Amino acid sequence: MIGKIKEFNFKSLIVLNTFALIVTSFFFNNFIFLLVYTLFFFISLITTKNGLKIIKKLNILQNIRTEGPANHFKKGNTPTMGGIFMIIPFLIFLLIITLNLGSLKLFLLLITIFGFFVIGFLDDYLSIKNKENTGLKTKEKFILQSIISIIFILLTYDKNLINPLITISDSWGINVNIFILPISFLVLVGISNSVNLTDGLDGLAAGCSGIVFYGLGTEILMKEQQEFFIFSILCYSMSGICLGFLKYNSYPAKIFMGDTGSLSIGAILGSIALLTNSIFTVTIFSGIFIIESLSVIIQVGFFKITKKLFYQGKRIFLMSPLHHHYELKGIKEQKIVENFWKINILLVILGIVLKTNL
Repeated sequence: MIGKIKEFNFKSLIVLNTFALIVTSFFFNNFIFLLVYTLFFFISLITTKNGLKIIKKLNILQNIRTEGPANHFKKGNTPTMGGIFMIIPFLIFLLIITLNLGSLKLFLLLITIFGFFVIGFLDDYLSIKNKENTGLKTKEKFILQSIISIIFILLTYDKNLINPLITISDSWGINVNIFILPISFLVLVGISNSVNLTDGLDGLAAGCSGIVFYGLGTEILMKEQQEFFIFSILCYSMSGICLGFLKYNSYPAKIFMGDTGSLSIGAILGSIALLTNSIFTVTIFSGIFIIESLSVIIQVGFFKITKKLFYQGKRIFLMSPLHHHYELKGIKEQKIVENFWKINILLVILGIVLKTNL
């Protein structure tokens, strides 16, 4: 059915995601999920709309990388760092819940997300200040992400908050023992950077994130564990936030989320997946993010290997990440984003089906 929709735009995604959440609320007989999603959708709309005015006054504009597609240079005057207006409402919400529940899990989640938010903010700030597309160097960014991730992983592992038995379904799991530590690092840092790489077309990362957060929230509910209930609420609030931001971020984008948003979104997905033992399903849900990231790794690796072997580097894709490859093949930006959204919806359906049938 999804494949037959000729034009799958922002409004289509909002309708589909909201309908899915209504069904979920009916199924679990609890409409707090729909309420939280709706509330944060409108909070995101309001904060982004007003934040856009502030960013324009401060002249915080996107710097386009010179090695990217030529048609992206027209986006050079687009306001950026919109992630501030996405993540701050979420952090405030998480802080209120943490103070009320006094949960160590939520406290560690809060600190970790805030850490990634600061890294993204610093990266965006330096990029704007230096009037270049890159702020922090790749190595600097990775070191900062690694420090925060290792602290989070070691503390949660020490307090038995991360389960080494990776759940595939209700009846099947894989006990990875101590290897849960490097796996957790890969999940947290990997998803964060993958969302960041995906954020290259108008509405791509925001739309896919809204879909993935809905899927993760629903999968957590299916576990029927009361201690995880709050994480579903957090996921649905982020789904609303991403889709509210998408109103101004869809083609043609009036604002970009920047690393402030993309790194934080990935950190939220990764850390919640670790705390709720949803590594398997979030990996499936995040298929678009992972494929985008792999396309960069494959492109760079293949280029280096062929350069060493043949003294001339060769490329598999016209350009990476993968969405740029399709752009250079002549496919319109809106169509690429729409198709990636559709694939992401199918991945969420696949993940939930596997969860219930394996």
